[in-house]
Amino acid sequence: MAFEITEDLIEQIENLIEARNDVAILELLDEVHHADIAEIFDEITTEEATYLVKLLDSETTSEALMELDEDLREDILDNLSPQEIADELNELDTDDAVDFLSELSDEIQKQVIDAIEDEEHARDIVEMLLYEEDSAGGLMAKELVRVRETWTVAGCVRKMRAQAQNVTRVHSVYVVDKKDHLIGRLSLKDLLTAEAKSKISDIYIPNVDSVNVHDSGEDVARLMQKYDLEAVPVTNDSGVLLGRITIDDILDFIRDEADEDYRMAAGLSQSAEADDTTWELTRARLPWLVLGLVGSLGAVNIMKSFEGALQVHPELFFFTPLVAAVAGNVGVQSSAIIVQGLANDNVTGSLWLRLLKEISIGLINGIALGILVITFGLIFGFGWMLSLTVATAMLSVIIVAALVGTFVPILLNWKGIDPAIATGPFITTSNDIFGILIYFSLAKLMLGF
Repeated sequence: MAFEITEDLIEQIENLIEARNDVAILELLDEVHHADIAEIFDEITTEEATYLVKLLDSETTSEALMELDEDLREDILDNLSPQEIADELNELDTDDAVDFLSELSDEIQKQVIDAIEDEEHARDIVEMLLYEEDSAGGLMAKELVRVRETWTVAGCVRKMRAQAQNVTRVHSVYVVDKKDHLIGRLSLKDLLTAEAKSKISDIYIPNVDSVNVHDSGEDVARLMQKYDLEAVPVTNDSGVLLGRITIDDILDFIRDEADEDYRMAAGLSQSAEADDTTWELTRARLPWLVLGLVGSLGAVNIMKSFEGALQVHPELFFFTPLVAAVAGNVGVQSSAIIVQGLANDNVTGSLWLRLLKEISIGLINGIALGILVITFGLIFGFGWMLSLTVATAMLSVIIVAALVGTFVPILLNWKGIDPAIATGPFITTSNDIFGILIYFSLAKLMLGF
C-alpha cells in the first residue's frame, strides 16, 4: 500500500516535534521513502524540517533534501552546522554533493569540505566545483565501476564488488588501460559467461560513446537521446575516464533548461519562480514590460506620422490592432519553431532555403487570411479598395514577421546568445512596429493620400 501524506499525519508529526518525542517520530517515519520525507518537509515549517533532518538517518535525509525546491533546501542548510551538512554529503554521489555546496557561501563550503570524513570524496567534490555548472563536468558523478583490460575475469569480479559499494546504481562497467584511458565497456553477460582465467582484454567491447568534460549539457543530452543511453562516460582531453552522467541527471538538466526557456519566452528573467516574493517577481517582469512599452511607443510615433491619413481614411484605424496582432503571432510561431529546432539540433542546411520556405508559407497563409479580410470588408461596407489595402498589408506583414521570427533566433544562436529570448516580447514588439509601419506605408501608396 502506498504511503499517504494526509493533514492528520502532518499534524501528528508537528505535535511530536513540539513534544520532542524522538522515539515516536523515528518509529512513525521508519522505512518511509525519501521522496515522501521530502514531501513532509514541504508541508511543515523550515524549523520543523531542520529538526527532522538532524534526527533522521543521513542516508534518508540527504536524498530527501535533493528532492526539495532549491530555496527550501537552502533555508534548511542555513540551519545546519558545517559538520551536519558534511554528514549529509557523505551519503550523496559527488554530482549531488556539488549541487548542495553550490548553494552555500565560499566560507561555509570550505568548512563543510574540511568536515567530510572521506578524503577521496572531498577531493572529487572540490575537483567538480571547478567545472561549469551546465557542462559535462558539472553534471557528472565520479562514482562508477571501472576495470582494467589486464585483469582476469575472476579478479575483475572481486574488484567490481568493492567498487559497487560506492555506486548507487551500476548502469555500465567501463574498461580502461593502465593509464586510466577509456578504451571500452564490459558486458555483464560476457563477464558472467567467460572463463575465470580469461583476460578482460579478450571480452570487452571497444566501441563506447563518451563525452568530453567540457562539452555542454545540450551536447550530452543530444548524444544520450540519439543513442538511447542510460549513462555516458566523461573523459578529459587526453581520454582519461573521469566520471559518468546518468539519465536521471540529464533529465533534470533538460527540465531546468525547458523551464528557463519557457520563462524567457514569456518575458520573465531566467530565475523567476512562482513562489518568489512580490519584489522578486516584479524585477523579473518589469524589464520586459519596459521593452514592450518602448516598442508600443514606437508604434504610436509611427501612427502619429500618418495622422493625415487617419483624417482622410479614419477606417484605417479600425484595422490597426488586427495587423499588429497578426504580425506578433506569426513572428512568435516562426521563432518558436526555429528555437525548438535549434534545441534539438534539427536546424540544418542553407539559411537562404529556410528563409525562402518561410516566404512560401507566408504567401499561402497571407493569401488565405487576405481573402477572409476582403470578404469581411465587403460584407461590412468598408469598400473594395480599403479591404484590398488591408489584405495586401497583412500579406506583407506576415512575410516580414515570418522572416524576422526565423532569422533572429538563428542570429542569436550564432552569436552565442540563448535563442529562446527571441520568442518572447522581443519578437512580438519588433513585429508590431514593422507591422504598423508596413500597414500605413502600403495604405499611403494604394489609397493615395
